[in-house]
Amino acid sequence: MRAYFFGKSASTAWNRKKLEEKYKNYKHYNADIRDQKALEDIFKTHRFDLIIHTAAQPSHDWAAKEPLTDFSINASATLLLLEQYRQHCPQAVFIFTSTNKVYGDSPNRLPLVEQKTRWELPKDNRYFKGIDESMSIDNTLHSVFGASKVAADVMVQEYGKYFGLLTGTFRGGCLTGSSHSGAQLHGFLAYLVQCVVAGKPYTIFGYKGKQVRDNIHAFDVINAFYRFYQKPRPGEVYNIGGGRYSNVSILEAISKIETKTGIKAKTVYKEQNRIGDHIWYVADLTKLMVHFRGWKISYDTDKILDELIANVHV
Repeated sequence: MRAYFFGKSASTAWNRKKLEEKYKNYKHYNADIRDQKALEDIFKTHRFDLIIHTAAQPSHDWAAKEPLTDFSINASATLLLLEQYRQHCPQAVFIFTSTNKVYGDSPNRLPLVEQKTRWELPKDNRYFKGIDESMSIDNTLHSVFGASKVAADVMVQEYGKYFGLLTGTFRGGCLTGSSHSGAQLHGFLAYLVQCVVAGKPYTIFGYKGKQVRDNIHAFDVINAFYRFYQKPRPGEVYNIGGGRYSNVSILEAISKIETKTGIKAKTVYKEQNRIGDHIWYVADLTKLMVHFRGWKISYDTDKILDELIANVHV
């Protein structure tokens, strides 16, 4: 499906093959999560202790081209998966990878200040250390993608709060790692590294390239998931990202990659930003760190970039 969304370069088939060759207990089902019968067969075959739902259409721009497909994958299929979980293994823990796009463009209403290489908040602003879970997800421009993820996000919460199931929702920002198959419409740092190393132009969409994203490595994400699995809180929601520990603007990321690789980046600037795109987003990780003492970010931006550069696929 990723190849359908973003082209062959975004396919994860290579990683699937690697997993099948390396781990004898890894079982892959080439099933569409919109296929209720296929899901039912899987849930009847296996008894699950943990379900991590990461399947999604993850791009705003792509969602606007095919809204029905986007919603069927992100929202409707999530409900199908939740029902199979409730019917066949209600004792299991269910973790959903949501997105910070559920907050829509509300972060853009903050009193951001333009600096030399980034947009930033004043230190006395209540959100300076990051966006927390109290920010409203209502009455805001989400993008079609963001709206479909809101539907799934709220439904996962409901299965925890209404049915008492062990569901957890993690609202992620830019998740990445050495195996990330980045594409122009998805995978900020991974795609940027690919472009610089391959000598391909990287397109910057608006905000003078000073838009800020917090980036989190897959290792830290899975570590958080594991801690939730060990001590689940039904229907709980967490913001997860690099926070103040790992965030960077596009201009800053380009400069870092140029320094690390010795390659001059080729860039194209388009004045029009993506609809609903965040100017500045940094997650407040306080709630996650309080609920799960000992969890913390182990990969900062430089460490993430070093790994992406060492493992880049061009």
